[in-house]
Amino acid sequence: MRILHTSDWHLGKNLEGYSRMDEQEAFLEDFIKIVQNNHIDLIIIAGDIYDNANPPARAEKFFYDTLKKLSSNGERITLVIAGNHDNPDRLVAAGPLARDHGIIMVGTPKSIIPCGNYGKHKVINSGEGFIEVEINGEKAVIITVPYPSEKRLNEVLYDEMEEERDKVKSYSDRIKILFDNLSKNYREDTINIAVSHLFAMGSDEAGSERNVQLGGSFIVDGSCFPENAQYIALGHIHKPQIVPGTDGRARYSGSPIQYNKKEINFKKKCFIVDVKAGEGCRVEEVEFKVYKPIEVWKCKSIEEAMEKCDENKGKNCWVYIEVTSDRYIREDEIKFMKTTKKDILEIVPKIKNKSNENIDVNSFSHKSFEEIFREFYLKERKVEPQSEVIDLLLSIIKEGESNETN
Repeated sequence: MRILHTSDWHLGKNLEGYSRMDEQEAFLEDFIKIVQNNHIDLIIIAGDIYDNANPPARAEKFFYDTLKKLSSNGERITLVIAGNHDNPDRLVAAGPLARDHGIIMVGTPKSIIPCGNYGKHKVINSGEGFIEVEINGEKAVIITVPYPSEKRLNEVLYDEMEEERDKVKSYSDRIKILFDNLSKNYREDTINIAVSHLFAMGSDEAGSERNVQLGGSFIVDGSCFPENAQYIALGHIHKPQIVPGTDGRARYSGSPIQYNKKEINFKKKCFIVDVKAGEGCRVEEVEFKVYKPIEVWKCKSIEEAMEKCDENKGKNCWVYIEVTSDRYIREDEIKFMKTTKKDILEIVPKIKNKSNENIDVNSFSHKSFEEIFREFYLKERKVEPQSEVIDLLLSIIKEGESNETN
């Protein structure tokens, strides 16, 4: 069986308020070609289809149009599970219609998928958290664990482990029990796969996933995954990688697009997995194009930043500019940069003091205006400002704010 593993499409996601949907559309068009050219039997999308629970209409249209084309009139099966950014109920709402195209939607860990025909293939057995599919004469048992929030995990486990409730305390322990229970459905004569959306210990998060892990309480150990699974397709982390301690069986495919400036230093890809019952799998990496790269320009002066904007005004990229300077950037200089080079996301000045030390303006965020003014006055005049001067300045600011609100 030839399987393609992808995840974390985050359709509808913005970057600093700018839409990425043109890039996402280009990716989806290329993704369809990758599936067709590589003769894929089963596509696994391991969660975070959308970027939030209420995606824009254009994002939903992209997704369903893509699924229809991937299906090729039911010739292949596509398995989709919900991630932490998806609304499970909304995601599976189209399930009855999608079934005719060979599309299986799984919203929660306790889901039971109806048996029967899915396109030109079949679900021949199913239960809470697993399915057995028959594709072109081959059978695969697939454990399905969409994003297991604390509430959903409790719903799955506590009915069957009342006696163990006090003994099992950690989230990782409960995930292991869930996988151990579900893996009992694996057989020697089937291809045995697991798919989930969670955070495994030791994985390189790369600053991409904005969901807070609450002090590690939602991190699982790699040993929780079933030992008899031939391949474990994971979503949640945006950097493609192997989960440590799993002998290459458990992998994150990562997101297909650079969604954060911390994601620019690694390549985006999906995994194609060739596997037979009772044998180890062979994994091939397929790299995606970078449709509109994110760049960070570190400039040593305002003049250098302006020149770089002029030199690269025709370049199709998103830009963060960091400028080291001995003064603040004037409004006309900022305007020149933003009108010359489109898609500048942020201009961050790093001001040098007289000791040649850089001052990051973000360091002022926790200080009041009065504190900032006192420090500036003392630095420039070498004396503390008189109280009359401070009172006058604060009254002017207060009056200005009052005029803005009226």
